[in-house]
Amino acid sequence: MLTSSLRILLVDDHAVLRAGLRMLLGAEADMEVVGEAGDGREAVEQATALQPDILLLDLTMPDENGLAVLPRLKQAAPKARILILTMHEDEAYLRQAFRSGAAGYVLKKAADTELLSAIRAVARNEIYVHPAMTKVLLEDLLPQSAAPAGSDTQLWDSLSEREKEVMQGVVLGYTSEEIAGQYHLSVKTVYTYRSRAMSKLGAENRAQLVDLALRLGILGQDGGDL
Repeated sequence: MLTSSLRILLVDDHAVLRAGLRMLLGAEADMEVVGEAGDGREAVEQATALQPDILLLDLTMPDENGLAVLPRLKQAAPKARILILTMHEDEAYLRQAFRSGAAGYVLKKAADTELLSAIRAVARNEIYVHPAMTKVLLEDLLPQSAAPAGSDTQLWDSLSEREKEVMQGVVLGYTSEEIAGQYHLSVKTVYTYRSRAMSKLGAENRAQLVDLALRLGILGQDGGDL
C-alpha cells in the first residue's frame, strides 16, 4: 500500500497538456506533480535534481524524442519508474520503449482514469500496457523474459482450463462480453470464472495479470489467443 504521495515529473512539449495533467494528478491524494519539462535536455536536468518516483514521458518532443532520451533519464533518476504517455499506437514504439526500460505505456486518448491506474500500477513495480497493445508486448517480449518462478507456475496450473481461457482473454484486453461470446458463456459466468481465477492467482487487477503473463508466457498455451 502506498503510504505517501507519489512524486511525479511531467515531460511533454505541450504546456496546455502539462497543465491539464497537473490538474488531474493534483486532485489525487496520493499524487504530487513536483516538476515539468518541455524537452529532453530539461527532462534530464529536472530528473537529476528532483529524483521523482514516477516520470511521465512523451515520445514526441522538439529536440529529441522520448525514446532517445529515455536511457539518460534512467541514469539520471535510477529509482524512477518511467511511464510513456503518447499518441502513438505504433508497435515499434511500444517494443522499443520497454526494451529501453519503460515501466508502462499509455495512450493520450485514455489520459484520465486509465492514466491514474497506470501510475499506481508502475508505482507498485508492476508493468502497465494500454489494453489494445498488450498482445504486442507479450508476443514480442516473452522470449526475453526471465524464467518463471515455480510458485507462479503452480498458481497457473491450479486453474481449470476454462479459468485459464478467461484469464488469457483478460490479459489480452478483451471485455467480459467478448470473452463470453467467444466461449458461448453468459457474462455472469465469465465474471464468476474471472473472480475465482484472480483469487487463486493472488491478482487484484489486470496489471498484475499482465505481469504474471510476461513471466509465464501463457499466450503460448492452447486456447491462449482469442
